[in-house]
This record gives sequence, C-alpha cells and structure tokens, in this order.
Amino acid sequence: MLHEYVERVVNLIEPEANHLYQMSVQQALDILLQGDTEEVSRIAGSFAIVAQRGKTVLLARSMDRPMRYFLAKRQAGPVLVVATRIDTIHDWLRAEGLDAQFHPSYTRMVPAHHVVELQLIGCPDPDPVYRRFFTPSQGSLPADTEMLGRAYISALADEIAQWLRSIPPSEPAGVCFSGGIDSGSVFLTTYHVMRTLGMSPARLKAFVLDIGNGSDVKQAHNFLSALGLELFLETVEVEPASLRVEETIRIIEDYKALDVQSATMATALCRGIRARYPDWRYLIDGDGGDENLKDYPIEENPELTIRSVVNNPMLYQEGWGVGKIKHSLTYSGGLSRSYTRTYAPAHHFGFRGFSPFTRPGVIAVAEGIPFIDLTNYDVPRLYELKGEIVSNGVRAVTGLEMPVFPKRRFQHGAASEATFQAKLPYKEADYRQQFLSLYP
Repeated sequence: MLHEYVERVVNLIEPEANHLYQMSVQQALDILLQGDTEEVSRIAGSFAIVAQRGKTVLLARSMDRPMRYFLAKRQAGPVLVVATRIDTIHDWLRAEGLDAQFHPSYTRMVPAHHVVELQLIGCPDPDPVYRRFFTPSQGSLPADTEMLGRAYISALADEIAQWLRSIPPSEPAGVCFSGGIDSGSVFLTTYHVMRTLGMSPARLKAFVLDIGNGSDVKQAHNFLSALGLELFLETVEVEPASLRVEETIRIIEDYKALDVQSATMATALCRGIRARYPDWRYLIDGDGGDENLKDYPIEENPELTIRSVVNNPMLYQEGWGVGKIKHSLTYSGGLSRSYTRTYAPAHHFGFRGFSPFTRPGVIAVAEGIPFIDLTNYDVPRLYELKGEIVSNGVRAVTGLEMPVFPKRRFQHGAASEATFQAKLPYKEADYRQQFLSLYP
C-alpha cells in the first residue's frame, strides 16, 4: 500500500558485545521476547541485546556493555537505531540523510539492570517503559566482616572462573593493576582460580601504568613482592606527552571530570599494552569495586550524605535511579553511565575487557552487606570497611594475605601530581564543551 506504515529497527551493536554463559544469544533474545522480566536475570555474562515483536522493541544490557538508541522520523515511519556509541548512530543517520534530526543529547542510554520497552507507533512517541530485572535485597546479611568477606570474594571467584573457562586456554590474561584493593583482589583471586582449575598461571600478567613518578608502580611492586609474586608484574611506561584529553573525550563520549581523568589513564595503559603485544585480547580489571563497597569520598560530593549513600540501593552503580528527577535519559546514572571509562578505551584498542565486580552475583552480595549496622552512620568506619571485608575474603578464599594500602584513584597513582595537573586541569564544563564541539 502507498501509505503503509513501516517501522524499522537498525541494530548496530557489535556481535562481540554478547559474551554469554550457558546459553546462546538467540536463547537470550527468546527470554527477552517472552516478556517475563524476572527471567531476564537468568541471562549470565556480558550482553547488549535488542528484540522486536511487531511494533514493540525490547532492549536490555548488563552493566559492562554500554547501549544507546535514537529514534528518527521518516515519512514511511520511525526508525530506531541502536548502537554502543553515539558516533555510530550519527554516522548511520548521516549516511541515510537523517542527520539533521541528530543531537548527541537526543540519544538515550539503556540503564543497566532494566528492560526498556519502546513502542514504534508514530508521533508523538510514547515514553519508554522500564522494568527492573535485578533487585538484590539490601542489608540482608549478618554484620560479620569475616563471613561477608568470604561471601564477597567467593562470588568474585565464581565469576572469574566462568570467564576463564570461556576464553581460549591458549590466550593470556592481563590484569589492569595498581596494587589497590580492587585490582589487587582481582589479581590474587584470578591467580588462585587459575591454579584451582589446573590452568597455568604463566598466562597471567599484572600490567601497571607508569607515566613517570607516579605512586602506583611502587605500590604494585610492594603488593606483589609481599606475596612473592613480583614476577607477574609488568610496567607499561608511557610518555606524559601522549595524554590527550581530546582523544579521551572522543573515545568515551562523555564529559564527567573523574571519568575523563580515569579514561585518559586507561587509554594510555591500553595503548601501551597494545604496542607491546599486538595480539593480546583479554584484560580483567577491578572496576565496580568502589561502587560495591561504597568507597568514594562523600565529602567531595555536596549532594551526598552517609545516609543517602547507605540507604539508597545501588546508588553508586545506578545513580539516583530510573524515574528519579536527577536520572539522565541521555546518560543513565552511576556506573551504569560511567562504565564507558573502562569499556571504551579497551574496545578502542581491540581488547575484550572483563570487570567481575560489575556482575549481579557480586553486586548482590555487596548490597546484602548491612552497612548501617556495621557503621552506625560513621563515615570513617565506612571507609575502613572495604579493606577489612575484601582482605578477609581474599584470605578465606585464597589463603593469601592481601596487603591493603590507602585508597587512591587510578588517575592519581599513574602519574605525578605535576603531570596530572598539567595534562588534566579542566573542569566538567570544559570537558562538556569539548564533547559538544564534536557535533557542531
């Protein structure tokens, strides 16, 4: 018919975005199409999937796979474009002559842990419907840091074991390493799991970034030498001149200052590893560990109090949450938004990254920690908990005594303070302006 209404879905998500355990991508799509949101929680692994049933489109992602969409208008009907990146959407629209409709703020990020349902029924388009598929219970575990540590690191070990079994046995695995609590526990747990599964630890390396006079190199060496494991350490030296904020912003497509800083260092590390090892594919890191154990300086964020931090479920993982006034449709919130700081640099340089702390099984244990009972709303006590719980868990699961050093962000440990200030002096407004300049 001449005026037949035609809706179209264009899925530009890369096939490697889906790294599933114990089911195929088609089985995952079938679960999504069945419409039982609770069943979506059975999809294990990394995924960003799109399913269509007539005019209904369903989108879902894991925390560690960014996913965006844009709804464009055509005379014949709407076209929904789904991709990992904003620039991928823009390039497709430009090729189709639809780029006049585009602005980066018109794209939408699928929030982690939710099924997003869209109806392609014309103008005006109805709001998406969000249905949560992961709802861990909060504060449900006993206030025993020994038991909590064992449960937390056991969950971490289970995720690492699944991942190791899923990658080719001939492939090496590199840990993005600083000697901090998160990367340290990931390295030691990976080392332990490899030995338990009969895999050769010779496949393992701990890559530490050195941009000159940073603190992480010494910390990383001290961490591993205390355990007699310093042979696994490999320093990746990078010249400060190679740090380019403009490049980072193009890669992560965001402008949050802390994420730009972190991603600049991640970009430097990934570039250095790739230059040294052209064929290396698999990296594992500790991203998500701070969010799980609520280990961010509350005093640096005027929006937060310790009560808001410990009382709001998954605050650092999801921000204030879907449907809340401060939730960004363009960017989602929390780690759901900022995971691009880790995913995008690794993907840009051809790595397949893995962040086991982002897995629901690990987050569920973290959410079960009774932070109120353990801290009685005392901020210093909250900051102590992470090292106590994680080191207890590493000891219980691996038998290794993990060194615990004071918290330091990735961007502050890889370079000297002078280099950091010289290369990353900008405020969020400056980064935002640079991002918007990509789409004049």
